[in-house]
Order: sequence, then structure tokens, then C-alpha cells
Amino acid sequence: MAYVTFYRGDPAHTPKTTRPAHLGANVILTCGGKLLLEKRRDCDLWGLVGGGVKRRETELHAIAREIYEELGLRIPEGRFRKLGVYGEPGRVAAYQDGSVWRMVVVLYALELEREPELRISAESKELRFFSREEIAALPIVISHADMVEDWFLGARKPEEKS
Repeated sequence: MAYVTFYRGDPAHTPKTTRPAHLGANVILTCGGKLLLEKRRDCDLWGLVGGGVKRRETELHAIAREIYEELGLRIPEGRFRKLGVYGEPGRVAAYQDGSVWRMVVVLYALELEREPELRISAESKELRFFSREEIAALPIVISHADMVEDWFLGARKPEEKS
């Protein structure tokens, strides 16, 4: 049973928020053109690595910390490239305890030169690098799906990005 349900762009079915907006950081972590995804324990779906930004922490520090906590990799903050902010209304996480958060996500990118040895954290069931074709068949967290698609479109067709 899922501990959290994610929503994006579906006002008729998205619950009303009960908590202040939550700032998060996620990463498009790639190696050889493949994207790293985690199978999340909280919802049993595939998503990007990342998590919440703690009080008095920068988004950049948060993503470096999350990479270490979730993957066991120490990556210097200067290696991450900021891609953008995803914070439109309707990007929501609803938890079993009744808390409903609007999410604002700062998205970063990092290309690894070689596939590292990854450590699976308690938050994940599985970690794996996927091609775009493989990702098309995966159940992706709805609030991450647009970030993944935007990255693939930008990575494959940069002339179409404005």
C-alpha cells in the first residue's frame, strides 16, 4: 500500500493542500545517455533521486546530501548544473497521515563518466539506469514524469528548447 500519492495538473482529483509549500531538489543523473531512477518504497513507483530541502540549507547542498544519503556517492556541489524549477500549482504529495503538500522542485543535472557502484537506501527498493525507451514502459511518479520527459526532449532535441 502506498504511503504517498502524487498529483500533477489534475485539479478535479488533486486534494487541497493542508501544509505550506515544500521545497525539494531532484537530479537528472545520467551515465552513457541512460537516466538513473529509483523504485520508491513510499509509493512503489519509479522516480528521480532527491528529496526535501532542510531549513537553512541551499538547494544545491540538499541535492548533494540526497545523492549521498540515497546512493552513497559523494559529489561536490559544483558538479551539478541547475536545469530549472518546477513549482506550478497542482504539483502535490498527499500522505497517509492526512498531510497534503504543494511541491516546488529545483531540478539539477549531472552526467557521470562511468556507472558507479550504488548503495540502495531505506527509501528505495531498486536503483537502475534506463534508456528513454525503457522508461516509456515504467510506472513513473506523476510529479517526476514531466521533468524526465523535458530532459529527454532537451537532451535529444536541443533546438526545440527555448
